[in-house]
Amino acid sequence: MLGLASRTGPDWTERAIAGLDEILLDHTHCEKKAASTAINLIFRYADQTALMAPLSSIAREELAHFEQMLAVLAERGIAFRRLQPTDYAKGLKQGCRTAEPGRLLDTLIVCSLIEARSCERMQALAEALPAVGEPELGALYAGLLATEARHHGAYLQMARDTGLFGEAEIRDRSEALARYEADVLEGVHPAARLHA
Repeated sequence: MLGLASRTGPDWTERAIAGLDEILLDHTHCEKKAASTAINLIFRYADQTALMAPLSSIAREELAHFEQMLAVLAERGIAFRRLQPTDYAKGLKQGCRTAEPGRLLDTLIVCSLIEARSCERMQALAEALPAVGEPELGALYAGLLATEARHHGAYLQMARDTGLFGEAEIRDRSEALARYEADVLEGVHPAARLHA
C-alpha cells in the first residue's frame, strides 16, 4: 500500500514515546521541510505544468500542519528551536539520479517514500500514545494519517501526470528506491526522530 520495503519495529515506537518532546519538535521541522520541498520543486520544475497545482496544494497543507505542530509545542511548553537533522533525507537524495528527467522521477519517488514512512510512523504513534496517557496526541496523529497517505500517492501521480515516464519505469524506480530507503533508514543513528 505505501510501497515501503521495510517495516518500522516496536523499538522505534519505544524510543519515540521515551523522547516524545524531541519527536514533536522533529515532526514540526519535518512539516516545515516538506512545505519547503514542495515550493522548491515548483521553482525547479516551473516548465512542468502538471506539477504546479498539486505541489502548491501540498505546500499549503504542510504549512497548515507546521502551524498545528507549533501550537502543540506551545501547549506543551516546548520551545521551537533548531534541531540537528538525521542523515535520512540527505541519504535519500544521494540515491537520486542527477541527469534529467531521471532526477525529476527519482525526486518525486523519494518525496513519496518520505511521506509513506511518515504515515507508517504516525500510525504507530496514533496506536501507542493513548496507552501512555496521551489520547489527544494519539488523535492528532490519527487525524494526520489520511493526508500523509494522500501525499504519498500524489507524488507518484505527479510522476505519471508529467507524461515523461511509463508505468513500468515508475514502478521499477519506486521498488529500487524503496529498497534504498530501507537501507538508508537502517544506517541512520537511532534517535527519537520521525525518520531515525
